Amino acid sequence: MARAYPLNKYRNIGIIAHIDAGKTTVSERILFYTGISHKIGEVHEGAAVMDWMEQERERGITITSAATTCFWTPARYTRLAKTDEERAKLKAEYEHRINIIDTPGHVDFTAEVERSLRVLDGGVTVFDGVAGVEPQSETVWHQADKYAVPRICFINKMDRMGASFEKSFNSIIDRLTPNAIPVQIPIGAEENFKGVIDVLEMKAFEFNGEHGEKIDEVEIPADLKTEAEKRHAQLIEKIVEHDEVMMEKYLGGETIPVADLRAVLRKATIANLLIPVFCGTALRNKGTQLMLDGVIDYLPSPIDINESKPIKGTDLATGAEVIRQPNDNEPLTAVAFKVATDPFVGNLTYFRVYSGIIKKGSYILNATKNNQERIGRIVRMHANHREDVEEMYAGDLGAIVGLKNTTTGDTLCNPETPIVLEAITFPEPVISLRIEPKTKNDQEKLGMALKRLSDEDPTFRVTGNSDTGETIIWGMGELHLEILVDRMKREFNVEANVGRPQVSYKETIKKDAEAEGKYIRQSGGKGQYGHAKIKLHPLEKGKGFVFVNQIKGGVVPQEYIAPIEKGVKEAMARGIVAGFPMTDVEVTLYDGSYHEVDSSEAAFKIAGSMAFQEGAKSASPVLLEPIMKVQVICPQDYLGDVTGDLSSKRGRIESLNDRGMMKVVDAMVPLSEMFGYATKLRSMTQGRGSFTMEFSSYEEAPKSIEQQVIEGKK
Repeated sequence: MARAYPLNKYRNIGIIAHIDAGKTTVSERILFYTGISHKIGEVHEGAAVMDWMEQERERGITITSAATTCFWTPARYTRLAKTDEERAKLKAEYEHRINIIDTPGHVDFTAEVERSLRVLDGGVTVFDGVAGVEPQSETVWHQADKYAVPRICFINKMDRMGASFEKSFNSIIDRLTPNAIPVQIPIGAEENFKGVIDVLEMKAFEFNGEHGEKIDEVEIPADLKTEAEKRHAQLIEKIVEHDEVMMEKYLGGETIPVADLRAVLRKATIANLLIPVFCGTALRNKGTQLMLDGVIDYLPSPIDINESKPIKGTDLATGAEVIRQPNDNEPLTAVAFKVATDPFVGNLTYFRVYSGIIKKGSYILNATKNNQERIGRIVRMHANHREDVEEMYAGDLGAIVGLKNTTTGDTLCNPETPIVLEAITFPEPVISLRIEPKTKNDQEKLGMALKRLSDEDPTFRVTGNSDTGETIIWGMGELHLEILVDRMKREFNVEANVGRPQVSYKETIKKDAEAEGKYIRQSGGKGQYGHAKIKLHPLEKGKGFVFVNQIKGGVVPQEYIAPIEKGVKEAMARGIVAGFPMTDVEVTLYDGSYHEVDSSEAAFKIAGSMAFQEGAKSASPVLLEPIMKVQVICPQDYLGDVTGDLSSKRGRIESLNDRGMMKVVDAMVPLSEMFGYATKLRSMTQGRGSFTMEFSSYEEAPKSIEQQVIEGKK
């Protein structure tokens, strides 16, 4: 089986945005216009193809990233085709394969966005035409910056009451990037939104037919001519800045062909120097096709992205850096970016092939875990429908059925040429729940369900409390845990009792300290002897744990160093203040002693643990609590109540802004004060207020709160 599309005709893109900006609706229109689905699925009717989980359909939000493949020939070609024969010819010459991942916007599912961005080449950032940039738009934007993902913007919902292209565009410039530049402006707004003006080509388009599938070129409206000309001049100026030859022609008064301008704009977009902005309304079927043209015109193929961001990894055998080229003749290199449990086929591992070919029936090496797995079935995904394929090539996104030991972020490669690519890092969970099975029968099913769900979701953790025998589950927020518990019931038929959500506190130290741990036991035969001296030093926020070995002259033999570190880590996990894990501590092992006969790894582990507990007590240990970035949107009449309530929750009001007729309050509030806030805000604002919340950082908790936590009241 040969490759159907050359690599330069691939686009691997993600649809990213704030919750409710219309990402899934945009994806549904893409599937419709590209012929993958023959009926438009609506989110508000619970019929979206990309939102296939029951919980997604009930709540109208995206929880898991859905992957799908479709094909598109730019509309500027097909629009002009008169006959089927002409259309087929254009298709053969210009059709591209687009692999799309529709990511969630809710911050509780941030891991889904993070892992999707890791394997994407480009992104379409969707904004609400009324709200513009919202808090999680900023979060996903910064995540995309972290992975240097080139993107275009689509200002959606231009038909909504209060929609303003100008305001939304300015919010992108002010809050995200000065590099955004409109390549389109809207014709009309709100209920009068009719179409768009392409300011590069200086052409106007309206969308007709039952589903807006007919794109008609019309005259640029007289009242928008001046505006369009101004935008055209600004766009050309911005483009020519990125090409010296073109700049000279432009300054010399020459007219530059549109195709040349488009080529330079493409280069600048791939280098993240310019970000083209499109507009439309996906729900009313206007503008999506031209935005798809933008995906083909400006977003990179795997070949383009390799020039700016080569595929680098570490050779497992030599430890040297290796660079892979995105082509089929290189050794196989792929990344598993998601693991999902499919009700029909079992375990599905989503992967992206960076180089080489992955074949059904072959053996691959999971280089991260250093074990071999056999490829049984390879499927190409269309949301939750599957198409079996024999092999996949460089640039492809697909899924393997039935891998046993592969988890998110693992590198899959050719066993003869082992390589490990950079792993994906995920944020720490901030909230936990106690969970226990209702019956003995549920006990076994609960264990299996928790294992499957934690394999799928790297921000979902399961821990056991050895003192009480309880099972604790950890997640990114109340909604995250609520949905996971709901999935246990529906997908695994587990009936469980669930405790109250608990905040994931942490502990740290504020000053330096020294301590020693000496563990000596004599009991008839062989005794136990371990002795370690350590120094503790507080690290800056977010540094975690650092262990420094300064043992000289073998006063503690090398084989006992790792057990001491293990003992320190175990003591840190138990905490000093209130039993929460400690963080941001540097521990230096500088002295100790051993006994020729009685010393053992177990004794040194206990000595390390004793030394840490001793030292931490005298290093001013404090409790840290998670602080959340909260944004509340409410009518002016309720502003006083909302800000007063946030202040009573120990919140710091950061800013107050206007959004149309609504007030926007940005605040930093401790997570422990935010439980049940959705209900409270509804009653405070007669159902007209809404809020979003995301983790910001850990900060020292006041002594009164620390005391309440110790006493188990918080």
